[in-house]
Amino acid sequence: MKICIFGAGAIGGYMGVKLAQAGADVSLVARGPHLAAMQAKGLTLIEDAADPVTVTVTASDNPADLGPQDYVIVTLKAHSVPPIVPKMRPLIGDHTTIVSGVNGVPWWYFHKIGTDLEGTRLESVDPGNAQWDGFGPDRVLGCVVYPAAEVTQPGLIKHIEGNRFSLGEPDGSKSDRAVALSQALATAGLKAPVRPRLRDEIWVKLWGNLSFNPISALTHATLDVLCTDPETRAVARNMMLEAQAIAEKLGIKFPIDVERRIDGGAAVGAHRTSMLQDLDAGRPMEIDALVGSVQELGRVTQTPTPTIDTVLALIKLRSRCAGT
Repeated sequence: MKICIFGAGAIGGYMGVKLAQAGADVSLVARGPHLAAMQAKGLTLIEDAADPVTVTVTASDNPADLGPQDYVIVTLKAHSVPPIVPKMRPLIGDHTTIVSGVNGVPWWYFHKIGTDLEGTRLESVDPGNAQWDGFGPDRVLGCVVYPAAEVTQPGLIKHIEGNRFSLGEPDGSKSDRAVALSQALATAGLKAPVRPRLRDEIWVKLWGNLSFNPISALTHATLDVLCTDPETRAVARNMMLEAQAIAEKLGIKFPIDVERRIDGGAAVGAHRTSMLQDLDAGRPMEIDALVGSVQELGRVTQTPTPTIDTVLALIKLRSRCAGT
């Protein structure tokens, strides 16, 4: 089984080290100083209190060096994927599975959904149908990424928490390809359950990302502050209730209520969300994948989204003012 991780930053690098330790045939696509460090000295993972582990990895910025794969696991930021679809073609053979480990509403969301919305395309996450037409939705296997990690310096990954990568077919089936990848990840010490209702998990994670991320970027508040301040908590709650109304029209079942989800965010503590980190670093924020996509789904389902619309307008302007 050949596995390529496309976008071997914090999460992709963490997964890559674990797979390499387990003896998997894994390769990584990365760029810049991080790639140079991996090629020169290997990839190092600091995990919990254990000693750092360094593995020799096959890494390149040119997918043509790596050839066709059985699985291509995409761990890039959502907005980075559509422009590089043509670059990924050397990795894709007749039986390649694209594993979409990207935050937000996935581009394949309405593939094999089993409703009258079958085949609906989402411009906010797949402009010009780049992924739908370039990969083809039949290749996709969904993935919800839970671990937290960071690149502390080129070639060095620090694992913070979590080791679960939930997998799921768009039609909810327990396919051979999903089970095979699940077993490979489990052999590497990762949790990779195959879920019949992966979209439910997508929404529970998105619930927090939709609200906490832009509010934190606008206010520069950490999670514990924005989730306990009465006024910002109210904004988050309203965004989440609007999203819940959309999701339930799409058949989603939420295992917890809004208040418990916000309390869970507060319990994380003084965490700076990924959107706030990107803003501070001058990087593009995942605005469309995390917020714009939910607004678009509101239009698809004819659901009002006044609070989401307001926050989306503000964070878009913040991004333009920051030049990201």
